[in-house]
Amino acid sequence: MLQDTPLSTESSFSAESTSDAPSRLAAIDLGSNSFHLLVANYQHERLQVVAREGEKVQLAAGLDDQGFLGEDAIQRALDCLGRFAPFLEDIPPANLRIVGTNALRDATNSQAFIERAEAQLGHSIEIIAGREEARLIYLGAAHALAENGRRLIVDIGGGSTEFIIGEQFEPKALESLRMGCVTFSRRFFPEGELNEKRLRRAELAALSELANIQRPYQRLGWEDPVGSSGTIKAVASVLNAYGDTQQEGLITREGLHKLRERLLKHKHLDKVALEGLKPDRARVFPAGVAILCAIFEAFSLKQMRFSDGALREGVLYDMAGRRNAEDSRLKTLETLKRCYGVDSRQADNVTTTAHLLFEAVQETWQLNEHQGRYLAWACQVHEIGLAISHSQFHRHGAYLLEHSDLAGFSRPEQQLLAFLVRAHRRKFPLKEWQALPKSLQPSYARLARLLRLAVLLNHSRPEQPSTPPAVTLKGDAMHLAMPETEEPTLLLTDLEQEQSYLEAAGFALSLKQA
Repeated sequence: MLQDTPLSTESSFSAESTSDAPSRLAAIDLGSNSFHLLVANYQHERLQVVAREGEKVQLAAGLDDQGFLGEDAIQRALDCLGRFAPFLEDIPPANLRIVGTNALRDATNSQAFIERAEAQLGHSIEIIAGREEARLIYLGAAHALAENGRRLIVDIGGGSTEFIIGEQFEPKALESLRMGCVTFSRRFFPEGELNEKRLRRAELAALSELANIQRPYQRLGWEDPVGSSGTIKAVASVLNAYGDTQQEGLITREGLHKLRERLLKHKHLDKVALEGLKPDRARVFPAGVAILCAIFEAFSLKQMRFSDGALREGVLYDMAGRRNAEDSRLKTLETLKRCYGVDSRQADNVTTTAHLLFEAVQETWQLNEHQGRYLAWACQVHEIGLAISHSQFHRHGAYLLEHSDLAGFSRPEQQLLAFLVRAHRRKFPLKEWQALPKSLQPSYARLARLLRLAVLLNHSRPEQPSTPPAVTLKGDAMHLAMPETEEPTLLLTDLEQEQSYLEAAGFALSLKQA
């Protein structure tokens, strides 16, 4: 289920107007270890926190060897969301975003959990890709840091660890590696035994993951290493409690070495108890420390400081940015167009024609502005597959949109955009259409038909956008009033072929000559 957020459909992708009044925003981060809720007022480009909640759910611990998420873990998650629900009662749907990370990316039955959770909350849940998670983490951390300069941001989660190098609010490098405190606990300490051999094996596994990014990140360089989220916060807290750091929130290589030695004295995960460490994090803490030790070793770090900003703050700032020209999705689409050499004039012509068609049918077909924005976006990038091959370029374009890391887009959003591009020509893709959430199938079939018509009407690639014929609707059937002509035209030939394609898919299109 995707929420229908009001957005413009204009071909220029113009931003919505903003108000000086504060907006109440909320984000839920469905992490592999913990779930977090953040509610804040957004005004003058800053967040004022209203409510902050977090619970250790350890979703990743509920995955079996086949990646199946067990019922106990699902119930823990649903119970937690039930406790979050009262905080969301006064939040407009457009101002709430719920994102799932590594555990839900990996779970083979994640959709079954999502459907139950969406039914409970009455709102959509989006699984985000690893690099999108990294981008949002950087956005949250960057807003929490007042200083300028190039930074390395590290976020050790339950199932993955994100690495970002950036300046101000712009990331220069984004990566998400498959190592986290929950998954490494299961992998290297399955019976709970804690010793030097097991700890070093965990560190070596982390170093192996880091080998792919170690040199390019070091070449890019940074001035300030910063850590965010639970594991790094816990390490900083323990070091401070034992007096192993010169200032609160600072982690040094020497302090980390002392912490490692303290952990090994406990012999078993169930016996880990340290000053400054919350009991509910104790079992996964050694694995998190092993990952952090490997990071210090791989990047030759002398110190790292903790920052409060993380994924949930980044989600709120990104959601606020979607209301203006800073919408990261618009930048991503423009980058795609440049990268794949899209004919901008043709894309704009198709967008303009599609917008006129959308206006003609919007009320009768009950299409909203959010759906209109997706139609406009699809118009802009429907030809990106031409950079690969003219043959089946709609398939190539859809593949690129669904499987690329697109900053600002969640996986469900990419699926919707990819479907529209896949459906814009030739046979209507029933298989891909039926793979969409059932609640969205009727509206996105209609959007696809509008896109197909807009493309056909501009088939000759005119200098100016084509004005569509008058459209009338009878239920789901579409009727076009075509100008009378005695000789066949390219447009009539295209539309007659379109009738056949749509009829085969169960949709009606009739042509009437005026």
